[in-house]
Amino acid sequence: MYVEKSLKFLSLLLPALFFIETYQAASAEELPIQLGPRPLYLIDDMDKGELKDRLLQCQAGPFTSSSFSIGHRGAALQFPEHTKESYVAAARMGAGILECDATFTKDKELVCRHSQCDLHTTTDILLKPDLAAKCSQPFNPADPGSGTKASAKCCTSDITLAEFRTLKGKMDGANKDAKTPEEYLKGTANWRTDLYNPRGTLMTHAESIELIDDLGLMFTPELKSASVAMPYEGNYSQQDYAQALVDEYKTAGIDPERVFAQSFDLQDVLYWIENEPAFGEQAVYLDGRYRGNSLNPADPATFKPSMQELADKGVKIIAPPLWMLLDLDEDGKIIPSVYAKEAKKAGLDIITWTLERSGPLASGGGWYYKTVSDAINNDGDMMVALHVLAQDVGVRGVFSDWPATTTYYANCMGIN
Repeated sequence: MYVEKSLKFLSLLLPALFFIETYQAASAEELPIQLGPRPLYLIDDMDKGELKDRLLQCQAGPFTSSSFSIGHRGAALQFPEHTKESYVAAARMGAGILECDATFTKDKELVCRHSQCDLHTTTDILLKPDLAAKCSQPFNPADPGSGTKASAKCCTSDITLAEFRTLKGKMDGANKDAKTPEEYLKGTANWRTDLYNPRGTLMTHAESIELIDDLGLMFTPELKSASVAMPYEGNYSQQDYAQALVDEYKTAGIDPERVFAQSFDLQDVLYWIENEPAFGEQAVYLDGRYRGNSLNPADPATFKPSMQELADKGVKIIAPPLWMLLDLDEDGKIIPSVYAKEAKKAGLDIITWTLERSGPLASGGGWYYKTVSDAINNDGDMMVALHVLAQDVGVRGVFSDWPATTTYYANCMGIN
């Protein structure tokens, strides 16, 4: 009887053990890549030519993950940014690198948010009265009579990590004509979707590390500028903040070669180079010097510091918005900018941002294509710009809000 019961127990246990083993193996191996219809939609929209023909020849695949394809906040074109669902969607679309923008809570815990103060547009915090009352600026309804727009400002530093965990992510957006918090949250751009809002699982930075590690991919955390005065509460300095980001990878036992830490603050990058050289070796300087028109990508005299000076400081990778890398020749053809050439001449690697963030491109593509807008008149021109970035500029990676597009291109062109 004992043997019979033991065999029966094993017959029930073995399938469960097999499931666990299979799940663990699948998480460590490469995910099956599913690109969906969008890459071919874009290619179909291209003007006739050799590039279109070449890209069409790749439609049967197979497709694999590529580090050229970087998931910007996950797959933020359709999934709530910096959520578990967004990261997994990006991985399934072949992104080889995933981004967690890291900021901190009231109790100095790192969480994934694009800004320290975007909870009012990217989560449901305004629907939780106890937490909404803690916002730096609680919800103010629109007043058509005075022309006042609806507003709110809710920061991760307004709440603790425990409180943050009670929130749900949503598509970024706000209705500035709203009279109620419920109306305010309904501001998704009409070329995006709320289809994947129902789950919206927010993540701490440490949880993003665990997830991305399980997926077998690489990491590109961005240390976000603090919206509160630093040192925070008098004792949490910018250096503490920069160190905390790296420490969470060290605690998780992550090889620094898998991590591309980013910051718009050059001092953060230099801190990592000096104090955490294994991580500083491929730290990414996000070039925001275009703000205030202080940098003209066509004029090296405005590059302060110069590309060579950045390289001499130990910076290895620079990451400007894609428009800074592109220009038009006299025939209206997209070519590399002077900025791109100077970066390459100084030996800097280049990563750029962000593809699939502009909506339909028929009217010139908006901010991300501002230097080449005369050459952008259909969605397929995205692939032309991507081709110039990859082949003529020589970028090592491209952030995309829909990584299937960059994955398709990378596989077709043999870029790992």
